[in-house]
Amino acid sequence: MSYRFMQRASLRKLALAMAMSASALVAAADDKSPAVQTTTDAIRIPNTVVEFKLVKLPPGKVTIKDKDGKDKQVEVKPIWIGQYEVQWPEYDIFWQALDLPNAADREKAINVTKSRPSIPYEPPDRNWGHDHSPAGSMFPKEAKRYCQWLSEKTGHKYRLPTEAEWEYACRAGGSAGPIDPAKLKEQAWFEANAEDQTHPVGQKTPNAWGLYDMLGNVAEWVIRDDGSDAVAGGSYLDEAADVHPGARAVYHPRWQMKDPQDPKGSSWLSNGGHVGFRIVRED
Repeated sequence: MSYRFMQRASLRKLALAMAMSASALVAAADDKSPAVQTTTDAIRIPNTVVEFKLVKLPPGKVTIKDKDGKDKQVEVKPIWIGQYEVQWPEYDIFWQALDLPNAADREKAINVTKSRPSIPYEPPDRNWGHDHSPAGSMFPKEAKRYCQWLSEKTGHKYRLPTEAEWEYACRAGGSAGPIDPAKLKEQAWFEANAEDQTHPVGQKTPNAWGLYDMLGNVAEWVIRDDGSDAVAGGSYLDEAADVHPGARAVYHPRWQMKDPQDPKGSSWLSNGGHVGFRIVRED
């Protein structure tokens, strides 16, 4: 039996042993932000015990920077957005094909039809924590495939947020600029307090709309007006000046440096533990 096969088998056993329940903690909104009534909805992924929460945001407008650094105002329609970043128990069902009835079907989905992400060569949670931690290290195409899969499972349309939707949700009526580091420590995991890793979601103060970890922890994939991908908000790797609603980064080859494959894989970012995502539902 090859080392790689044993490694994959161990990863499957590890993943199947992981608890698949998600928790949610609702805290008070920031008193300095505008008082806007929001609605929260708990959704269970069909045929599983895994739940996630969505918050319905009101319509509005937001001014963001385009790629040239110029201001542009964007109208945002009412949307449901994840109260938390997508966590491992949610993503495990997708990437391990745990929604399929037997091992043969799961093996086929991953290795034959390749309808799911490939088996990673190391634990994708990097042993930082699992059940309540943000899923990370995925390419944007896999985050989009997760949304498509979730749409098919639930009958509702899920997708990644647009850049404007994400910033509108993150700011919750506030400004786009850098935040005082002392204040930021109350809201986000970043270079000064994260100890070089992600942390379970929901431990920091939410924004005015009850959304957690919009800044820091993992930077989140968004879709720009031209259809290109970027991550927003900064991550646990970033200094305070780079963790704010207007922060953006695009894929860099260093996010894939450690991948030993040739060609390198396209499902998992070997150096991308700082990259994750949050979902939007349109209805």
